[in-house]
Amino acid sequence: MLIQEKTKKKSYNQDEWKRGYESQLNEYNYWVEDIEGEIPHQLQGTFFRNGPGLFEINGTPVKHPFDGDGMVCAITFKNGRVHFKNRYVETEGYLQEKKANKLLYRGVFGTQKPGGWLNNLFDFNFKKIANTNIIYWGGKLLALWEAAEPYSLDPGNLNTLGKDYLDGILNPGDAFGAHPWIDPSCQLDGGQPCLVNFSIQPGLSSKITLFEMNPQGKLLRRYSYCTPGFCFIHDFAITPNYCIFFQNHVSYNPFPFIFGLKGAGECVQFNADKPTRIILIPRTPPHKEVKVFEVSAGFVFHHINAFEIDDQVCLDSICYRSIPQVNPDLSYKEVVFEDLDPGQLWRFTLNLKDQTVNQEMFESQCCEFPAIHPDKVGRSYRYLFIGAAHDQTGNAPLQALLKLDLQTGERQFYSFAPHGYAGEPIFIPKPNATAEDEGWVLMLTYDGSRHRSDVMVFDGQTINNGPIARIHLKHHIPYGLHGSWTPECFI
Repeated sequence: MLIQEKTKKKSYNQDEWKRGYESQLNEYNYWVEDIEGEIPHQLQGTFFRNGPGLFEINGTPVKHPFDGDGMVCAITFKNGRVHFKNRYVETEGYLQEKKANKLLYRGVFGTQKPGGWLNNLFDFNFKKIANTNIIYWGGKLLALWEAAEPYSLDPGNLNTLGKDYLDGILNPGDAFGAHPWIDPSCQLDGGQPCLVNFSIQPGLSSKITLFEMNPQGKLLRRYSYCTPGFCFIHDFAITPNYCIFFQNHVSYNPFPFIFGLKGAGECVQFNADKPTRIILIPRTPPHKEVKVFEVSAGFVFHHINAFEIDDQVCLDSICYRSIPQVNPDLSYKEVVFEDLDPGQLWRFTLNLKDQTVNQEMFESQCCEFPAIHPDKVGRSYRYLFIGAAHDQTGNAPLQALLKLDLQTGERQFYSFAPHGYAGEPIFIPKPNATAEDEGWVLMLTYDGSRHRSDVMVFDGQTINNGPIARIHLKHHIPYGLHGSWTPECFI
């Protein structure tokens, strides 16, 4: 069986895939003319997307793509037309390195300054790169990176306005996570939407701080919880009553980082043989009745959704048997996908009465970057859209869009293989829609045969039929991370 896995034909070409990690040195601003199919006229708004765009500075490469400077794209849909623009987030580090034309900072995920360990010894000033997510909230466009303050951008031209302390909610140096959730109808605020986000202060005991903000960007609630052990948490989940954190059991040895030998992220070790803590922090003041469960589980970066049914809380997550780390002796472009564990979908059902956990895998195909209907955040939901590998078994790059009906088990699937590589899908409900999957799915893809990127528009109810429109950009956009949608147009 192992021989068959190693020798079967791959759905992708590694050399083509690598080119998706070439830096995009240009900043564009144009109306897209090369479109196959038809853009729905009801689709009006802006798809913002963030991710690393610069992978070397004057010939010195970053060691991990997550250390690349953030590049924001704005893809605007207006009256059946599409406009594209992209700009780099001009963080302090980005501007300093651009002026010096050399790498000046260490990166969290392993990038070191030239000059060996002596030039990195005792240097804890890593670059704050605003490269993970982008969200429009409270009249502000915020580029997010979980270890620092957000950067505010002008939504019209994407010019960087500077660090944003959210009208005094944050202090200089405070972190603001890269995975906020929007509660579509907060029961504490009369059914108004609210944004929920968090920050982590890791250590021997780690402090989780939560922020809840109204649609005008004003603070509604701030509360904290300290948990024993080092926290390496990228995402969380919410329900009407809880914020839910998956505390993977990790150990952290800071000395290789201190002595200039490794990046801080490379010093994290996942302990797969020890239990994971699932922490439920009440959203209702005084936030004191925290519930903690222990479960044997894989490593989790992203959650899909959580919801409550009577005395149970269900949490759907993407789990890995081990952290998908790149071999430190190889370039990340030389990754051997078959040697890494795939992300798979699991449901954890937490019984609040007897403190038990039931866990079940409900999708084994390699997948990442989930999307659901925004009105279903924290609520029971039926449909899930997610990037997936082409083949149903093994690990590989994401090359497809997978839709799951969690009620019937029906799967819809569309693959861009062998030359296409998929990013994170975004689900946009149609105006006056009545069905949960009645909407559009947007997905930015990379075409390795043309070294160009496309924006795909799917009808959410007929994924099997393929895109209803293919928007061909003039250039490539490097593989990115997360994005968001707003019905606002800034053209």
